[in-house]
Amino acid sequence: MNNKITRRKLLQSTAATGLGLVAAGNSFSAFGQDEMDLPEGAAGKLTVIHRTEYFEAAQNIFRETVTEFASAKGAELDISTTNAEAFGDFLGKMTAAVRAGNPPDLAYTSNVSIQQMAALDIVEDVTDVVEEAISRYGRVMPGINAEKIGKIDGKWYSIPFIANTTGTFFRGDKLAEKGIDPQSLKTWQQRADAALAISDPDGEFWGWGNTVNQSGDGWGIASGILNAFGGHFTDESGLKVTFYSPESVAALEFVKKIYDRNGEYAAMLPPGVESWGDISNNEAYLAGNIGYTHNAFSVYAAAKRDNNPVFPDTVLLRQPELNDGTSTDGGQVGGWLTIFKNAPNVDLAKELALDLLNPENFTPMSSVAGGLLMPAYEDLWTDELISADPNFAIIKEQVSVEEPWIGASWPADPNPLIDAIRPQGILEQAMGNVIAGRMTADEAAQDAHNKIVDIFEEGGAMQ
Repeated sequence: MNNKITRRKLLQSTAATGLGLVAAGNSFSAFGQDEMDLPEGAAGKLTVIHRTEYFEAAQNIFRETVTEFASAKGAELDISTTNAEAFGDFLGKMTAAVRAGNPPDLAYTSNVSIQQMAALDIVEDVTDVVEEAISRYGRVMPGINAEKIGKIDGKWYSIPFIANTTGTFFRGDKLAEKGIDPQSLKTWQQRADAALAISDPDGEFWGWGNTVNQSGDGWGIASGILNAFGGHFTDESGLKVTFYSPESVAALEFVKKIYDRNGEYAAMLPPGVESWGDISNNEAYLAGNIGYTHNAFSVYAAAKRDNNPVFPDTVLLRQPELNDGTSTDGGQVGGWLTIFKNAPNVDLAKELALDLLNPENFTPMSSVAGGLLMPAYEDLWTDELISADPNFAIIKEQVSVEEPWIGASWPADPNPLIDAIRPQGILEQAMGNVIAGRMTADEAAQDAHNKIVDIFEEGGAMQ
């Protein structure tokens, strides 16, 4: 796949990352954190950048581990945070840093495309590190699709660090009041109907706490609904764009119906949900204002940590099935350790990666993170860790699925061109267009299809 796409073409196709691409004047603006200038790497100075953790205790352990490692090695340390969202400018900045010859040594990220970084030739082959980690800590969890995402032509281009799963959380007490069995809610339609049933807008309680705005959570909702109706970006080859289809149109019609504030589901929509970002549903759920949301385990963990009254009433459900009954069970790589091409301290960065995976360092960090930082390697799922929380065993079950759902690239495996769709917000924009009434579902599907074709052809895959 990568051999068929030139790096120059790929760079052109991803140059618009983070620009939003959403018409001015509507509520569907891109959500992201403030960007920071990345530190410059230098010989003898270990330079590490990492995402900001939802739980400060886990982040502190990560930073302490890195600091102690650098001290033991007698290396100066520069450690800082970065916004590594797919729609941010991380990829462009790292490409520039590598070209300039001064990249950071190691990054801990989550949503940046390994496929794109490998195609752009800005990351080191870390096969030796992953193989060493496997020899020490067991196989990579099969349910996170790590090999399809981070292993290209037999080589690993990033080190699986964390496995996790997106939680689908319902207010069980509200369902019980309406006589609804949460385990009967298999599909998006069934969950929307249940969310409407439990809504009480006069009491400031709304059932539907999901957005399709450009954000990490929004992408998961948008792509999940698309796939549920049988819509997909490409065929199985990953090179032929197939977005414009009756199935994609049906998914967009569903979204229009769900978010129509004058329609049958209006009562379940909280104010401003169309423009929510990743923090919004956390805040609304923890405040007791919404009944159903998709979120990383941060919302669950925060409720538990703070003895929030919603915690004992929270029900964890499996991922929604496709409309044809296909399971979408599985987890995902929640975090990667990446070493940049020609970094000044490659060998030291490889040692650091293995040190971070050492259970003496990893288990304490994982234990305090409430389900957000679970092991990517089988033998790191120790009895000590699993006993720290009753839902950790459920997460392990999800990330242990032998044939997991591949995710938004379905029916193809991930590749750099498919990964270039997400940063440009094309799917979210299509849904925003039908919700706002700017386009019909058919027009929005055709418009999105044409934009995806442009990405693929700019990347060398002519349609």
